[in-house]
Amino acid sequence: MSKQGYEQIGVAMTCRSFDEYVRMFGLQQSDLERGPILDVAAGGSSYTAEANARGYSAFAVDPRYGTGIEEWIKEAKQEIETSTAKLAKAQDHFDWSYYGSLEQHRAGREASILRFAAHVKDPLAASHYKYGMLPELPFSDDQFSLVLCSHFMFLYADQFGYEFHIKAILELMRICKPGGQIRIYPLIALNWEPYPKLEQLMGLISQHGGRAEMLPSQLPFIPKSSHYLNIFA
Repeated sequence: MSKQGYEQIGVAMTCRSFDEYVRMFGLQQSDLERGPILDVAAGGSSYTAEANARGYSAFAVDPRYGTGIEEWIKEAKQEIETSTAKLAKAQDHFDWSYYGSLEQHRAGREASILRFAAHVKDPLAASHYKYGMLPELPFSDDQFSLVLCSHFMFLYADQFGYEFHIKAILELMRICKPGGQIRIYPLIALNWEPYPKLEQLMGLISQHGGRAEMLPSQLPFIPKSSHYLNIFA
Protein backbone atom coordinates (compact mmCIF):
# COMPACT_ATOMS: atom_id res chain seq x y z
CA MET A 1 0.00 0.00 0.00
CA SER A 2 1.34 3.38 -0.99
CA LYS A 3 1.03 6.49 1.12
CA GLN A 4 -1.51 7.90 -1.31
CA GLY A 5 -3.93 5.55 -2.97
CA TYR A 6 -4.82 1.90 -3.40
CA GLU A 7 -2.46 -0.40 -5.26
CA GLN A 8 -4.18 -2.54 -7.88
CA ILE A 9 -2.92 -4.31 -10.99
CA GLY A 10 -5.69 -5.11 -13.44
CA VAL A 11 -9.40 -4.70 -12.74
CA ALA A 12 -10.59 -6.22 -9.48
CA MET A 13 -13.81 -8.22 -9.38
CA THR A 14 -16.04 -6.15 -7.15
CA CYS A 15 -18.55 -7.67 -4.68
CA ARG A 16 -21.04 -5.11 -3.37
CA SER A 17 -24.58 -5.30 -2.06
CA PHE A 18 -27.91 -3.74 -2.94
CA ASP A 19 -27.74 -1.38 0.03
CA GLU A 20 -24.29 -0.16 -0.99
CA TYR A 21 -25.62 0.63 -4.47
CA VAL A 22 -28.58 2.50 -2.98
CA ARG A 23 -26.21 4.63 -0.92
CA MET A 24 -23.47 5.24 -3.47
CA PHE A 25 -25.93 6.15 -6.24
CA GLY A 26 -28.59 7.87 -4.13
CA LEU A 27 -31.22 5.46 -5.44
CA GLN A 28 -34.86 6.11 -4.65
CA GLN A 29 -37.72 3.67 -5.06
CA SER A 30 -38.95 5.70 -8.04
CA ASP A 31 -35.56 5.18 -9.75
CA LEU A 32 -35.77 1.43 -9.28
CA GLU A 33 -39.39 1.05 -10.31
CA ARG A 34 -38.89 2.67 -13.72
CA GLY A 35 -36.67 -0.24 -14.87
CA PRO A 36 -35.16 -2.04 -16.56
CA ILE A 37 -31.85 -1.41 -14.78
CA LEU A 38 -28.37 -2.38 -15.97
CA ASP A 39 -25.30 -2.82 -13.74
CA VAL A 40 -22.21 -2.35 -15.93
CA ALA A 41 -18.92 -4.06 -14.97
CA ALA A 42 -20.97 -5.69 -12.22
CA GLY A 43 -18.42 -8.32 -11.22
CA GLY A 44 -19.54 -10.42 -8.27
CA SER A 45 -21.89 -7.81 -6.81
CA SER A 46 -25.24 -9.06 -5.53
CA TYR A 47 -27.12 -5.93 -6.59
CA THR A 48 -28.84 -7.64 -9.54
CA ALA A 49 -29.81 -10.68 -7.48
CA GLU A 50 -31.18 -8.55 -4.64
CA ALA A 51 -32.95 -6.08 -6.93
CA ASN A 52 -34.80 -8.88 -8.74
CA ALA A 53 -35.69 -10.49 -5.41
CA ARG A 54 -37.32 -7.18 -4.48
CA GLY A 55 -39.39 -7.23 -7.65
CA TYR A 56 -37.33 -4.83 -9.78
CA SER A 57 -36.13 -5.58 -13.30
CA ALA A 58 -32.33 -5.64 -13.10
CA PHE A 59 -29.59 -7.00 -15.34
CA ALA A 60 -25.78 -7.16 -15.17
CA VAL A 61 -22.98 -7.18 -17.73
CA ASP A 62 -19.30 -8.01 -17.23
CA PRO A 63 -16.39 -9.46 -19.26
CA ARG A 64 -16.22 -12.36 -16.79
CA TYR A 65 -19.74 -13.57 -17.51
CA GLY A 66 -18.60 -15.89 -20.27
CA THR A 67 -17.46 -19.44 -19.68
CA GLY A 68 -15.79 -20.70 -16.51
CA ILE A 69 -18.32 -19.49 -13.96
CA GLU A 70 -16.79 -21.43 -11.08
CA GLU A 71 -13.35 -20.02 -11.84
CA TRP A 72 -14.37 -16.39 -11.70
CA ILE A 73 -16.47 -16.90 -8.58
CA LYS A 74 -13.34 -18.38 -7.06
CA GLU A 75 -11.42 -15.34 -8.34
CA ALA A 76 -13.88 -13.02 -6.64
CA LYS A 77 -13.52 -14.84 -3.34
CA GLN A 78 -9.74 -14.58 -3.62
CA GLU A 79 -10.06 -10.86 -4.38
CA ILE A 80 -11.88 -10.43 -1.06
CA GLU A 81 -8.88 -11.95 0.71
CA THR A 82 -6.45 -9.75 -1.22
CA SER A 83 -8.39 -6.49 -0.80
CA THR A 84 -8.95 -7.10 2.92
CA ALA A 85 -5.21 -7.52 3.42
CA LYS A 86 -4.56 -4.25 1.56
CA LEU A 87 -7.18 -2.40 3.59
CA ALA A 88 -5.74 -3.75 6.83
CA LYS A 89 -2.47 -1.98 6.06
CA ALA A 90 -4.15 1.40 5.58
CA GLN A 91 -7.23 1.37 7.79
CA ASP A 92 -6.65 4.90 9.04
CA HIS A 93 -7.14 6.35 5.54
CA PHE A 94 -10.73 5.13 5.21
CA ASP A 95 -14.05 6.24 6.68
CA TRP A 96 -15.57 3.27 8.51
CA SER A 97 -18.81 4.96 9.56
CA TYR A 98 -20.89 2.81 7.19
CA TYR A 99 -19.08 -0.53 7.42
CA GLY A 100 -18.17 -0.30 11.08
CA SER A 101 -14.96 -2.32 10.92
CA LEU A 102 -12.63 -4.17 8.59
CA GLU A 103 -14.21 -7.45 9.68
CA GLN A 104 -17.72 -6.23 8.84
CA HIS A 105 -16.49 -4.88 5.51
CA ARG A 106 -15.13 -8.32 4.65
CA ALA A 107 -18.30 -10.05 5.84
CA GLY A 108 -20.33 -7.84 3.51
CA ARG A 109 -18.14 -8.81 0.55
CA GLU A 110 -18.50 -12.49 1.39
CA ALA A 111 -22.28 -12.26 1.73
CA SER A 112 -22.48 -10.43 -1.60
CA ILE A 113 -20.55 -13.04 -3.58
CA LEU A 114 -22.65 -15.84 -2.06
CA ARG A 115 -25.90 -14.14 -3.13
CA PHE A 116 -24.44 -13.44 -6.55
CA ALA A 117 -23.23 -17.02 -7.03
CA ALA A 118 -26.60 -18.49 -6.10
CA HIS A 119 -28.41 -16.20 -8.54
CA VAL A 120 -26.05 -16.42 -11.49
CA LYS A 121 -26.05 -20.24 -11.34
CA ASP A 122 -29.86 -20.43 -11.19
CA PRO A 123 -31.08 -21.42 -14.70
CA LEU A 124 -34.12 -19.19 -14.28
CA ALA A 125 -31.85 -16.16 -13.66
CA ALA A 126 -29.21 -16.80 -16.32
CA SER A 127 -30.74 -14.28 -18.75
CA HIS A 128 -30.05 -11.48 -16.26
CA TYR A 129 -26.27 -11.82 -16.74
CA LYS A 130 -24.63 -10.93 -20.06
CA TYR A 131 -21.08 -11.20 -21.27
CA GLY A 132 -19.81 -7.85 -22.52
CA MET A 133 -17.29 -5.10 -21.95
CA LEU A 134 -17.05 -1.38 -22.50
CA PRO A 135 -16.79 0.45 -24.82
CA GLU A 136 -19.11 -1.90 -26.77
CA LEU A 137 -22.01 -3.58 -25.00
CA PRO A 138 -24.36 -6.27 -26.38
CA PHE A 139 -27.56 -4.28 -26.03
CA SER A 140 -29.87 -2.42 -28.37
CA ASP A 141 -30.35 1.35 -28.39
CA ASP A 142 -32.58 2.88 -25.70
CA GLN A 143 -32.91 -0.36 -23.73
CA PHE A 144 -32.49 0.66 -20.07
CA SER A 145 -34.09 3.34 -17.92
CA LEU A 146 -31.26 3.31 -15.37
CA VAL A 147 -27.62 2.39 -16.02
CA LEU A 148 -25.21 2.01 -13.08
CA CYS A 149 -21.42 1.70 -13.16
CA SER A 150 -19.73 1.05 -9.81
CA HIS A 151 -16.00 1.10 -9.08
CA PHE A 152 -14.78 0.83 -12.63
CA MET A 153 -15.01 3.78 -15.02
CA PHE A 154 -12.79 6.48 -13.49
CA LEU A 155 -11.25 4.35 -10.76
CA TYR A 156 -8.89 2.83 -13.34
CA ALA A 157 -7.98 6.10 -15.06
CA ASP A 158 -4.32 5.07 -15.26
CA GLN A 159 -5.23 1.89 -17.13
CA PHE A 160 -7.92 3.29 -19.44
CA GLY A 161 -7.24 6.59 -21.19
CA TYR A 162 -9.47 9.52 -22.06
CA GLU A 163 -10.44 8.09 -25.47
CA PHE A 164 -11.74 4.97 -23.76
CA HIS A 165 -13.81 7.08 -21.38
CA ILE A 166 -15.30 9.06 -24.26
CA LYS A 167 -16.35 5.88 -26.07
CA ALA A 168 -17.60 4.26 -22.88
CA ILE A 169 -19.77 7.23 -21.87
CA LEU A 170 -21.28 7.49 -25.35
CA GLU A 171 -22.01 3.76 -25.28
CA LEU A 172 -23.82 4.07 -21.97
CA MET A 173 -25.84 6.94 -23.42
CA ARG A 174 -26.69 4.82 -26.46
CA ILE A 175 -28.25 2.02 -24.44
CA CYS A 176 -30.06 4.38 -22.04
CA LYS A 177 -33.64 5.31 -22.84
CA PRO A 178 -34.49 8.95 -23.55
CA GLY A 179 -35.30 10.47 -20.18
CA GLY A 180 -33.31 7.74 -18.42
CA GLN A 181 -30.26 8.19 -16.23
CA ILE A 182 -26.69 6.90 -16.01
CA ARG A 183 -24.90 6.98 -12.66
CA ILE A 184 -21.17 6.45 -12.19
CA TYR A 185 -19.24 6.15 -8.91
CA PRO A 186 -16.61 7.00 -7.77
CA LEU A 187 -15.18 10.01 -9.58
CA ILE A 188 -11.65 9.43 -8.37
CA ALA A 189 -8.81 7.18 -9.51
CA LEU A 190 -7.01 4.57 -7.45
CA ASN A 191 -4.53 7.26 -6.34
CA TRP A 192 -7.51 9.01 -4.67
CA GLU A 193 -7.23 12.00 -6.96
CA PRO A 194 -10.24 13.37 -8.90
CA TYR A 195 -10.52 12.22 -12.49
CA PRO A 196 -8.72 15.10 -14.26
CA LYS A 197 -10.86 15.28 -17.40
CA LEU A 198 -14.30 15.13 -15.86
CA GLU A 199 -15.24 18.64 -17.01
CA GLN A 200 -14.29 17.78 -20.60
CA LEU A 201 -16.42 14.65 -20.44
CA MET A 202 -19.36 16.57 -19.04
CA GLY A 203 -19.04 19.02 -21.90
CA LEU A 204 -18.99 16.14 -24.38
CA ILE A 205 -22.14 14.71 -22.83
CA SER A 206 -23.85 18.06 -23.35
CA GLN A 207 -22.74 18.13 -26.99
CA HIS A 208 -24.42 14.76 -27.51
CA GLY A 209 -27.75 15.85 -26.08
CA GLY A 210 -27.30 14.74 -22.49
CA ARG A 211 -26.84 16.59 -19.23
CA ALA A 212 -24.42 15.69 -16.45
CA GLU A 213 -24.11 16.78 -12.85
CA MET A 214 -22.23 15.70 -9.76
CA LEU A 215 -24.47 14.65 -6.87
CA PRO A 216 -23.62 13.66 -3.27
CA SER A 217 -23.04 9.99 -2.57
CA GLN A 218 -24.08 8.57 0.78
CA LEU A 219 -21.45 5.82 0.98
CA PRO A 220 -18.53 7.23 2.97
CA PHE A 221 -15.43 5.08 2.73
CA ILE A 222 -12.83 5.94 0.06
CA PRO A 223 -11.05 9.28 0.57
CA LYS A 224 -12.44 12.10 -1.64
CA SER A 225 -15.25 9.91 -3.02
CA SER A 226 -18.17 12.05 -1.91
CA HIS A 227 -19.99 12.38 -5.25
CA TYR A 228 -21.31 10.35 -8.17
CA LEU A 229 -21.88 11.48 -11.75
CA ASN A 230 -25.51 11.58 -12.84
CA ILE A 231 -26.13 11.73 -16.58
CA PHE A 232 -29.57 12.51 -17.97
CA ALA A 233 -29.79 10.84 -21.38
